[in-house]
Amino acid sequence: MKKKRFILWFVFLLTMSMFLVACGSKENGGEKKGGEGTKTEEKPKFISILTGGTGGTYYPLGGSFAKIIKDATGIEANAETSGASAENMTTLKNGDGEIAFTQTDIASYANDGKLMFKDNKVDNIKAIATLYPETIQLVTTKKSGIKSVEDLKGKKVSIGAPGSGTAANAEQILEVHGMTLNDIKKQDLSFDESTQGIQDGTIDAAFVTAGTPTGAVEGLSATEDVVIVPIEQDKIDALIKKYSYYVKDEVPAGTYGLKDKVTTVAVQAMLVVRSDLSQKVVYDITKAIFENLDQVTHAKGKLIKVENALNGVGIDVHPGAQKYFDEKGVKAP
Repeated sequence: MKKKRFILWFVFLLTMSMFLVACGSKENGGEKKGGEGTKTEEKPKFISILTGGTGGTYYPLGGSFAKIIKDATGIEANAETSGASAENMTTLKNGDGEIAFTQTDIASYANDGKLMFKDNKVDNIKAIATLYPETIQLVTTKKSGIKSVEDLKGKKVSIGAPGSGTAANAEQILEVHGMTLNDIKKQDLSFDESTQGIQDGTIDAAFVTAGTPTGAVEGLSATEDVVIVPIEQDKIDALIKKYSYYVKDEVPAGTYGLKDKVTTVAVQAMLVVRSDLSQKVVYDITKAIFENLDQVTHAKGKLIKVENALNGVGIDVHPGAQKYFDEKGVKAP
C-alpha cells in the first residue's frame, strides 16, 4: 500500500514538475517575444506633425511631409493645426506630438529655458533640419527718412506681438547696434496692425519676421514707397556669433517694388522631433523627406535643400537625422 502511495506521489510530483517547466518555457518565450515586441514598438504606428494655422505655410508643408512619411516608412502620419512655434514646443514637451514645425530661435529659447520659456524649459526636443528662411524685415517708408537701424532712436517702432519671436529678434538686432528698447518708442502690434500704423502715420517702422514676400508688407507697398532697412555685414556677423540660430539673408530686388536687394538676417523654419524617438525611426523620416522633396507642392518646398539642412539649426541634432546628413556629407557651416 505504502509502495502504491509512493508511486502515486512520485507521478504527481513528476507531472507538476513538467507542468511548471512548460509554464516557465511559455513565460520565457513570452518575455523573449515581449522583448522583440519592444524593439518593434520603437517604430510608432502613428505620428502627429504639429504645424500652424491653416492659412500659414507650416500646415500645407506638414500635409506633404505626412504623406511622404507614410508612403516611405509605413508610419501613419497626420498634420495637426496649432498655434505654431511656441505652442508646438510646449505640446512636444507634454508628449502630445512627435514632430513639430518651429522657428530656430523659438526652439533655442525652449531648449535653453529662456524668454517665453523661462519657467517652462523644454528638454525633450532635438532638431531634424532647418527648412527655409523666415526673414527679419525692418519695414518703413521713404518719407520716414529712416535708412539705418540707428535712425530708429526716438521713433515709434512696432516690435510685434508681446512675447513673440519677432519681439526677441527686434531686441537682439537693436543690441548689436548698441541700442535697447528704451531707445525707441516701442509698440506691440501684429504685422497687419504694424503696416496699417505705418500707412496711417501713427508709427514710423516695424519689425516683421516672416517669409518674403509678406502679405501685410505687400499691401503697404500698394500705397507707399516701402523701404526695408538693411543690416550691415559687421552687425550680421556679430549677431550670428552671439545667436547661432541666425543666418544671413536678403530681400530680393523687386520685392515690394524695391530697386535693389537688401541685406538682412533670418531665423529659419525648422523641424524638431521628440528626443525619445529611436535613431532608426528619425533616420527613416529624415531620409524620406529629403529624398522626396519633389512631392512637396507648396512654393516653399523649392527652398528646402539637404545641403542647407544644418544652417542655423541652433539646438542639438537628433542622432537619426545626423546619421543621414553624415551619409550625405552635410555639415553645419
